[in-house]
Amino acid sequence: MQVSELMTRDVVAARPGTTVKRAAGLLAEGGFAALPVVAEDGSLVGIVAEADVLRGRLPADPRLHLRRDDAAGPPAPLVGAVMTTRVRSVPVTADVAEVAALLVEQRLRSVPVLGPDGRLAGIISRRDLLRPLARPDGELRTDVLRLVEEYTGAPADWAVQVHDGVAVLSPGPAASAEDAATVATLARTVPGIVAARVEPALPGRGGADSPG
Repeated sequence: MQVSELMTRDVVAARPGTTVKRAAGLLAEGGFAALPVVAEDGSLVGIVAEADVLRGRLPADPRLHLRRDDAAGPPAPLVGAVMTTRVRSVPVTADVAEVAALLVEQRLRSVPVLGPDGRLAGIISRRDLLRPLARPDGELRTDVLRLVEEYTGAPADWAVQVHDGVAVLSPGPAASAEDAATVATLARTVPGIVAARVEPALPGRGGADSPG
């Protein structure tokens, strides 16, 4: 499965000239951990995170401290001065398995997604990756069956069961043994399928599908 199938396309982004105050509002209102920062042409130039906005913007309460640092000047007012310019991003064609590993290993909540032209095309978050895992098994079975039937052209050739996201495909009498690897691969492309395997048909089972 590719990132383009799961990413959020309607991205809330900032510009280098956006005020940090405005960025703080967008982060708070949207519940985002970070905002991509894009130039006028849509190219990704940085990212501004919660930490970037918070840094130096919550002065100590003078009632709780004997001394104050009155020499400290006001913090930078624009996103361009506080954003991170070395940004982790992924292409729209990236494998979601690799993106999931990146988010977990680097402890990231989301990463920007770039199109072939290098412009911001979307954003992919941990929540986006979790969403298909919650799909009902019945929906997953329907999608697997549709793909298998489109490939084989024969609706009764394969029986499909799905339990906890694991697809089990069993060939009917008319199914071709050469199709086994392909139908398992097709099943694994369905968002929410975590594994797929082919098992021999039970004696007398035929090609009828059992409910998932």
